[in-house]
Amino acid sequence: MPEDPRALLESLREGLTRSPREISPRFFYDDVGSRLFEEITRLPEYYPTRTEEIILRACAEDVVARSRPETLIELGPGAAVKTRLLLDAMQKAGSLRGYVPFDVSESMVRRVANELLGEYVDLEVHGVVADFAEHLDRLPRRSRQLCIFLGGTIGNFRPAEAAHFLRRLARRLSPGDHFLLGTDLVKPVARLEAAYNDAAGVTAQFNRNVLRVVNRLTGGNFDPERFEHRAVYNVKAAWIEMWLRSTERQSVTLPGIDLEFTIDRGEEILTEVSAKYDRPRVDALVAAAGLEQVAFYTDPENLFALSLSRKL
Repeated sequence: MPEDPRALLESLREGLTRSPREISPRFFYDDVGSRLFEEITRLPEYYPTRTEEIILRACAEDVVARSRPETLIELGPGAAVKTRLLLDAMQKAGSLRGYVPFDVSESMVRRVANELLGEYVDLEVHGVVADFAEHLDRLPRRSRQLCIFLGGTIGNFRPAEAAHFLRRLARRLSPGDHFLLGTDLVKPVARLEAAYNDAAGVTAQFNRNVLRVVNRLTGGNFDPERFEHRAVYNVKAAWIEMWLRSTERQSVTLPGIDLEFTIDRGEEILTEVSAKYDRPRVDALVAAAGLEQVAFYTDPENLFALSLSRKL
């Protein structure tokens, strides 16, 4: 979580006093949430991770040939499974020097750093534990950087927020640095909704865990078992919405943010949007950040895309 606890708690309070109530997806990723998300990425319904990996296996050497990076910076690496495809390509090209994992979960950063230090001789790892949505100023500046933001995580930002985020990120890059962005593409609604409503119920566990995180931060009394997970595609906005629906009328007390409220049976809390893109929207997003797109990679079914751009 962000290091400023006052700002963190204020953002939580502000979200929970909206109508409808919201909890930011930044609260998903405590250690339990990170492990659950790893499990989600292996589910049969959840196509983004494996599709992105297929694309990356096919294009990693081309990405490295075009960008010629010495340092790989990754926003939200998770377990860094796909990261190794780029590190291998950099090593093969003889340019691999450093890796910077930037993640809110300290345990994940330490795990990834220790694993990669054991796998790549002479690799320098500089871990950053912070919320990249708030603390891009903590990115180190190295020569010939390739910054990657995979998994379609850009979709967790609403369009205006995504544009603002990428502009801030671009300002942290030097001319000639490159940026690789993963975006989930628009597709049939049934395929999209199945990915967020898996039969095993892992996404439901992941969603309800956000209430446990809030309880821990605020001394609160949310009962996760009294909420149902619901994920639907908003066609007009072109994004998935994840909600927690209260199964009964209940009183919630969150002493750490001086907040008490009653939530009615059937009332919902929004926990995530996941925007879906098409090629024109990706092109516009990258261009608005002041980056020049140099390559666009996708899979045969056009489920997912990777966009490589350069800082001018």
